[in-house]
Formats: sequence, C-alpha cells, structure tokens
Amino acid sequence: MSEQAVERDNWSETILAGLANYIDAGSIVAGAAALALWQESYNLSNDFVGLIAAFGPNAIGAGVGALIGGRLCDKLGRKKIYQWDMLIYAAGMLLLVFAVAPWMIVTGFLIVGLAVGADIPASWSLIAEQAPDKSRGKHSGVAQVLWYLGPVVVLLMSLALTSLGELGARIVFAHLVVIALGLTLLRSRMDESRRWVEAQQSEHPRPKVSTLFKGKHLASILGLVGMYGFWNLWAGTNGFFFPYILRTVGAATQAQSVAIQALSFFVGMVSIYLVFMKLADKVNQRWLFIVSAVIQVIGMALLALFPLTIPIALLYVVLLQFGGGFGAQSFFQLWSAEQFPTALRATAQGVCFAVVRIALGVFSFFVPMLNATGFTNLAWILTGFLIMSGLIGALWAPRNEGKSLDQLEAERRTA
Repeated sequence: MSEQAVERDNWSETILAGLANYIDAGSIVAGAAALALWQESYNLSNDFVGLIAAFGPNAIGAGVGALIGGRLCDKLGRKKIYQWDMLIYAAGMLLLVFAVAPWMIVTGFLIVGLAVGADIPASWSLIAEQAPDKSRGKHSGVAQVLWYLGPVVVLLMSLALTSLGELGARIVFAHLVVIALGLTLLRSRMDESRRWVEAQQSEHPRPKVSTLFKGKHLASILGLVGMYGFWNLWAGTNGFFFPYILRTVGAATQAQSVAIQALSFFVGMVSIYLVFMKLADKVNQRWLFIVSAVIQVIGMALLALFPLTIPIALLYVVLLQFGGGFGAQSFFQLWSAEQFPTALRATAQGVCFAVVRIALGVFSFFVPMLNATGFTNLAWILTGFLIMSGLIGALWAPRNEGKSLDQLEAERRTA
C-alpha cells in the first residue's frame, strides 16, 4: 500500500474513532435540553433531574463506563469494545427516543452514559496507536474538533425543532441513534490496533494493573487527574451558569442563546485547528499548555471582577474557548495515551476519566448551593479551579512532542 493510501486510512480511522467525542458531547447537550421538557411533562423534581444528569453521559455514568470499558479494551482489544458499545449506546438512546415514563428516561440516560464512557478510552487509545509518530497531536485534535462539533449540531437542530417540543428532542436523539448504528457498521471494517496485537503476542510478561498505582505511572495518573480534573470542574459547572450569563446580559431569546453558545464552540474548533493541531507535535507542549491556562484564567476572572455586560460576556466566551482549544482537554486526550504502555493504556485512561467524571458528578450536587451564595463567589471558585489546573499542568506536563510511542515506553522503562 502506498504511503498516501496509508495516510488516508489513518485519517479515516481517526475520524471513525473520534466520532465517540461527537456522540459524547452531543448526548450531554441533547440531554440537557430534553430534561427541561421532561421535567415539565412528568412533574419531575429538581433533585430527580439533578440525579439523572449526574448519572448520565456528563458525569458518573460515563466515568463508570470508562473504568469498565478501559479494562476490557486492554484485555479484549480496541475494536471489540469500540464496535459493540455503539449498539449498547443506540439501545439506550432508543429508550429516550420513545420514552413515555420516568423509568425509561433514567434507564436510557444511564445506559447512554455507560456506553459513551466505555467508548472514550477505546477510541483515544486507537487514535494514538494508529497515528504517525510525528502527527499524534494532530490526529488527537481531530477528535477534539468532533467533540465541539457535536454540541453545535445538536444546538442548531434543537433551535430548528423548538416548536415541536418533546418531538423535537426525540428527533435530536434519533439522529444520534443513526450515527451510532452507522458507526457500528463502519467500524466493523476497521483493523484492530497493530500495537495492541503486538503487545498480546509479545513474549515479555504483561504488566499488572497494580503497576499503574506505583512510581512513575501513579505520578502520571495524579498529574492527569489533577490537571484535567480541576479544569473539568470548571467546564461541567460552566454548563450550569452559562444560561444565567445569557439571561443577565439580555440575550434572553432562544435564538440569541443558541447563537452565542454555537459561537463559543466554533471558536473552540478554530483554536484546535489553528493552534493545537498545527503546533502540538512541534513546539514545547508544556509552554503551549501554560499559555492556554493563562488565557482561560484571565477570561474567567473577568466575570468575577467586572459587571456582567454583553462585551464582558463575549470576551469571556472568546478567551475561554480559544484558550480551551489547545488546553487541558486536548492535552488530556493526548497525554493520557502517551504516558502508559500499550498493555495498560486504555485501563489507565479509563481510571483517569472515571475519577474526573465521577468527581464532577459529586460536585454537581453542590453547584446550585454555591450559585445561591452569589454569582461572583461562584466565579471566583471557578477561577480558582482553572488556576489549580494550570499550576498542576505547568509543574507536571511532559515533553512528548515528536517522540514515538515506542520511544516513550523505552524512556519510562529506564527512568
């Protein structure tokens, strides 16, 4: 096969694997919109809605799914997990499409959360293992672009279907079912990760899971969870208070709200493409992360220091999303794949992702209480989260740019 054909295959496999991010983020946004409608239809309490959200694709459900799926992925193979979990996801989504009772909503969201979580370590491992050594960051960036694209499509669909009420929400869920079924078919034609196959055939003894919690592997887990975990507390909470920002600055209509949210995700996609995908494989990754962290801290601090006006809100959106495009989430996907051996890569990613998402689920219960103390207080707390993420990343961030996975594994064995 020619070099160009191999490169085309690499990109197509990256996109098929990266669509897990589209489905993850799309599920979160679609679920948030539908829950508001179902709360009114079924007279669901705020606590009940909060419980559904906490155990869905945004938090605990995805975390538990990643923990289970990551381990199975290293034992059974990337292909087996990332192919079949989409069928489980589709089953959960179909429950939401045809939901006529609260138990169907709860069960559907839980299944969707578990399936989405299981797909993340499988997909991220595959992307890193299949990508050319000099383009691993670029390939990871494609998956992050798809993560931002999911909410944009769902937001625009929701806006166009607003007049249909619950039916509109069911149509949005149905489009995710179609994508999941299409992915199952297309992924069935993909090859298993060559690196995973070689690791299974290796004569060297496979490392035990317990080694992840010792020495350099434990340091990597703590660095990744700290850097991404504090950032994710900001990101998860942002979904709660962002509608407040839009109402406060006068963008009260549904169209204005969707437009500003879509703009925020678009800025993120531009940042990923122009900065992360262009530079992550070439420049000092630690400094790239630090620049991102500083930009985001400045953007968040604006809300704590100044009155909420349209210019401040727009500046906040641009700074947070531009900085975020080449920041914690993009580097978490990349570094969590690079810092561990092939035989434990997905397991380690699952552990990290589980801790982060479960922590967000627990914290989510306290967000309404914190918001009740005053928006400025919440803004300072979230600024603190971004500062902590930036400090941990600045102190811990690895220098992996331009290195092969084999080289990185050899370095860690001799460290």
